[in-house]
Amino acid sequence: MKSTINFKKVITAVAIVLGIASTSAQEADNYDGGFRLGIGVNAGLPINDPYDFNLGADARLQYDLSKRYSLTFTTGFSNMFVSGDNNDLGYIPAKAGFKAFVLKDQLYLMGEVGAAFAVTNGYNQTSLLLSPAIGYATDKIDISLRYEHFSDFPVIKNDVAKDGLGQVALRVAYGFKL
Repeated sequence: MKSTINFKKVITAVAIVLGIASTSAQEADNYDGGFRLGIGVNAGLPINDPYDFNLGADARLQYDLSKRYSLTFTTGFSNMFVSGDNNDLGYIPAKAGFKAFVLKDQLYLMGEVGAAFAVTNGYNQTSLLLSPAIGYATDKIDISLRYEHFSDFPVIKNDVAKDGLGQVALRVAYGFKL
């Protein structure tokens, strides 16, 4: 129940920020936005036991509000690998975010919020997913480093099962205008 309340607060805050950013960007100039699509691969290092590493692929739809600000929606499939008997945790992320270019329209900061839906090996938990990132993008290539926090996925701390998985991940993607 606690995660649901936090999730609602986060979604409300993101909606307010995106609404303000959208209004500001539209008033600042008449930039001909448009959509971009990026197809990427991800590799991550979970910082909690029992997970060893993460591999995945994703698709990111990006709407450019201006040269500096974009809205994003990312989904795909990732798998947290665990040593042992079929304990891997596969999940589908669904994240909405805001990207701000801070240097020469190539270096950016991004924040995403959403949910991760567990889909393998009897895991049935859906987790709040928070993901700040820093990245570098050209017309075709996008490379980013991010931290992801899954508030409701199981971890082991001091030999006790708890919730709150974190990981550091690298994404390399090919992108193009739609």
